[in-house]
Parts: sequence; structure tokens; C-alpha cells
Amino acid sequence: MTAADITRPVARVEDFFALLKPRVMSLVIFTGLAGLIVAPGPVHPMTAFCAILCIAIGAGASGALNMAYDQDIDRLMTRTRNRPIPRGVISRGDALGFGWSLSVGSVALMLLFVNALAAALLAFTIFFYVIVYTLGLKRRTPQNIVIGGLSGAMPPAIGWAAVTGSLSLEPLLLVAIIFMWTPPHFWALALFRSEDYVRAHIPMLPVVQGKRSTRWHILIYAALLVPLGLAPVALGMTSFIYLACASVLGALLLVRTVAVFRERNEKEEPAAKKLFAVTIFYLFSLFASLIAEHFIGLAPLHAWI
Repeated sequence: MTAADITRPVARVEDFFALLKPRVMSLVIFTGLAGLIVAPGPVHPMTAFCAILCIAIGAGASGALNMAYDQDIDRLMTRTRNRPIPRGVISRGDALGFGWSLSVGSVALMLLFVNALAAALLAFTIFFYVIVYTLGLKRRTPQNIVIGGLSGAMPPAIGWAAVTGSLSLEPLLLVAIIFMWTPPHFWALALFRSEDYVRAHIPMLPVVQGKRSTRWHILIYAALLVPLGLAPVALGMTSFIYLACASVLGALLLVRTVAVFRERNEKEEPAAKKLFAVTIFYLFSLFASLIAEHFIGLAPLHAWI
């Protein structure tokens, strides 16, 4: 036992829970649940429960490993310096052991109690977030969020595969929506947290190419995201509730994006902060409307015309 071990505060259950990034995990669970609910065909309740549990554990494991490998930069950033590892309540080694154990366990449970495709997709998601994004992209390229966003976009496909044992265009479209949503969401955050990324030497887009270029990128991605968000209607996946939600919130998203593009208060970035909140509400509402339509039993929109 070292002197550091003696002086380190005792970790509590809530400290290990914080390693799982519960706020991020909640959105992952929700989008995975949406994929599972809208997938065609019956699913046993215990299979569904196990699938969502494994998605949650896998997401939490990815968060813990991300914190372990990013401990040095987390200490430098205002947003992350109060995480358990920078505060010294959990060691990097303990976080690595915790994260890898949960990773292996979640994939194994998915394989044993759900199916091989869902397990493979979950393993790919964890691998992509930890190895490709955290260790490979985050410190090397301003496109880290664009490429790395694939990992956060996969839960609907995992949920769908848990029910059907296969993939099709529908779940891949849901993946594409989240994938296209990720850059404007995180670049909005990067605009008003740019000083954090400068201190941590993370090549986020505002740091490398400047805020004006970042605003252009946000505008382009948002302009592509809104019609993509309406694509499930054209594919016959959704009804008028989803159409109304995607249309109204898509318009709101574009309005807030234009406000960011025209932002002049680059010190406080009030427009970027509002856009960050709107992007969360936008994605949550899209998937909530998918779930609501399923439980109401609404026929696809083309059946009403």
C-alpha cells in the first residue's frame, strides 16, 4: 500500500455510478429502447429487459473507460475536473478494471440471453467509443466528434437487432439521424467551452479552425439533419405525431442554428448554449414520438392519405 492509497478518500457507490456517465447513459438507453419497441415482431419481456440492461451497462462501461484514459485532460477542464478520478476518489487502475469488466460482462450477457448480432453490435459500439474515438481520434483530429459519433448512434440498431436478429434500412436510418445530430450538438458545446479544450490541447473544431468555421459546420450539419429527421415518414415508419414533432422541432433547430451562425457575443456564446439545449430536446422528442406512436397503435402516415 502506497502513501497515495492511504490518503485517497474512500470511494462511494455514487462515485462508481458517476463513472458510468449517467446522463449520457440515459439518452443511450432511451434511443436503444426506441429501436427495440419499434422493431417488428414479438419479443419476450425478459429478453427485452436483458437487452436494455446490456445496452445500459455497455454505455456505462464505455464512459468509465473514457474517464480512465482521459484522466490527464479531465483534470485540466472545468467541465470534467470534478469527476471521480481527477478528484482522487477512484484510481485510474480501478476505473479501468471496472470499465473492462462491465464491457465484457455486458457483451457476454447479450450473447447468452439475447442474440449474437445484438452482442456483436454492442461489442463494436464499445470498441469504437473506447479504442477508435477515445484513444485514436479525440486527441488527433478536429473530426473526432464526426467519426466518433458512430458509437453513440448505434443503440437503436442494437435494440432492433435484439428483437429481429437482423438489420434493415429502418434502424440504420435511426442510426443515421443520431450520427448527423452528434456534430452540431457537441460543436455547440465546444463553442462555449472552447477554453477548456485549449487548456487540455484537444483539437476540437473551434480550437483548430476557429469559431467562424465551426458555425458554418454547425449550419451545414443542421441543414442536413432536419430533412433526415423527416425521412422516417417517407419510409413509412411513422405517422402524423412524428411528422408534427420532426417538422416543428426541426424548424426550431434551424432557427437556433441560424442564431448561432449570427452570434456576435463570442465570450459568453448565449446562442450556442441555447442550441445545445435544443439539440437534446430535439433528439429526445423524435424518439419519444416514435415510441408514443407505437403504443397508441397509429398506422403509418401513408395509410391515412
